[in-house]
Amino acid sequence: MVTPLEYVYTNFHSKLLRFIAGRVPDRDSAEDILQDVFLKIHQHIGSLRESDRLESWIYQITRNAIIDYYRRSRPQQELSESFALHPEDEPDAIAELAPSVAEMLDCLPSNYRQALELTDLQGLTQAELAARLNLSVSGAKSRVQRAREKLRNCFLDCCHFEFDRLGQVVDYHPRCDHCTDKL
Repeated sequence: MVTPLEYVYTNFHSKLLRFIAGRVPDRDSAEDILQDVFLKIHQHIGSLRESDRLESWIYQITRNAIIDYYRRSRPQQELSESFALHPEDEPDAIAELAPSVAEMLDCLPSNYRQALELTDLQGLTQAELAARLNLSVSGAKSRVQRAREKLRNCFLDCCHFEFDRLGQVVDYHPRCDHCTDKL
C-alpha cells in the first residue's frame, strides 16, 4: 500500500522541481525549497480534508515556500545613526501633559470629576464607586465612561495629539495657554 506522502513524491517531485526552478535563480535554491515543501506536506497532510484538492493544496504550499524564499533573501539595510531611535532623548509627551490633568479635571462638572478622581486616581473599582456614591454599577460605569470622554474632549480641544500605531501619545502641539504654560 502506498502512503499519501509516497504518492505525492512520485507524482509531483519532478513537476514541483520544474515549477520552483522556473521561479528562483538557481537549482540549489530550487532543491532547498522543494525539500521545505515536502517537509510541510509531511507535517500537514493529515489536515487536508478534500483529497480531490490535493494538487492545488500542494501548489499553494509551493507558492508560499517560494514567497518565503524571496522574503528571507531580501537584503536588510541597517538604519544609519541619524535614523536610530534614542528614547531617552525624546521628551515624554504624557509626562509633560500630566500637570495639565489637574486643571482639566477642575473644568469637569463635579460628579464627573469625583468619578475620575475616585476610580482613576484613588484606585477604586467601579463597583466600589457605585457603592460609595449610592449608584447602580451600570450607572457608575456610565458616569466614569462619560467623565473620561469629557476629559478626552478637553484635551483634544486644548492640544493636537500625534499617536503611534498602538494609540499611544507620542507628541502633541498645544493650542491653548493651559499646556503652553507647562512647557
